[in-house]
Amino acid sequence: MQTLAKKLLDLAKQKSIRVVTAESCTGGMVAAAITSVSGSSDVFDRGFITYSAAAKVEMLGIDDELVRKFSVISSEVAEAMAEGAIKNSQAQLSVAITGIAGPKGGTKAKPVGLVYIASHYEGSTVCEEFHFAGDRQEIRENAVQQALKLMISIIS
Repeated sequence: MQTLAKKLLDLAKQKSIRVVTAESCTGGMVAAAITSVSGSSDVFDRGFITYSAAAKVEMLGIDDELVRKFSVISSEVAEAMAEGAIKNSQAQLSVAITGIAGPKGGTKAKPVGLVYIASHYEGSTVCEEFHFAGDRQEIRENAVQQALKLMISIIS
């Protein structure tokens, strides 16, 4: 993870891009990975840990109706989180993660390991759906790695 975080920071620094995170099931792990790299303060603006639906609405400005219609575990909410993080920060690149890390909380329609990762940059939002296997920690670590990879690919 540190290698990916360093690569992201190097690219963002070269392009004078600031980064913001909006995290739910990872609880700040992406922000922690980024800020574990020396010099991250040149690039990292802030991180939002929006674990509850109310936090997503209050901190990121997500429409309550969107949450009711699609649920917090959806591509629509992940995209809104990524866009809300940009609107509520000084950053140009965001990443947002929402999902079910387990071991509880999964359903047939939305099983444990389902994670949506969205990134917003230059007026465009990309969202990817993942189905990670493993225990809670493995799911969260995989989500962090994929979030870093997504941001790297978007600004490369």
